Amino acid sequence: MNRDDQVFVYNKTRDVFVGTDVVVANTYLRRLIGLLGKTARWSKPGRGLWILPSHGVHTIGMVFPIDLLFLDQDKSVILLEEHVRPWRVSRVCLRASSVLELPAHTIFRTGTKIGDRMEIASQRSLSSSQAH
Repeated sequence: MNRDDQVFVYNKTRDVFVGTDVVVANTYLRRLIGLLGKTARWSKPGRGLWILPSHGVHTIGMVFPIDLLFLDQDKSVILLEEHVRPWRVSRVCLRASSVLELPAHTIFRTGTKIGDRMEIASQRSLSSSQAH
């Protein structure tokens, strides 16, 4: 996995980073695998998985709970699910264009609410802007 596959997620509404080490799952294989096989060590603050396109997810086969942010085309939060335990299926949200899987308690820690606008940018673009 290279830096092009990672992004940071910034909640513009709350002025807080939601994730600084978020992997992009935008291929069939990456969406299929998701967080399966990851251990609880994955769930450190700042980590995440951005699944696109997606209208819902499952935690079947996972060993730790996660928080979910459902985003529309404009990257506004349209649905939240906190502390989704393993072996569950999320709600399906047809208005969602993507879903962010985040460590449990991220929604609480960042104060994220429905309607908040996210900025999602590649870590490569951040690195190149810091070089100038």
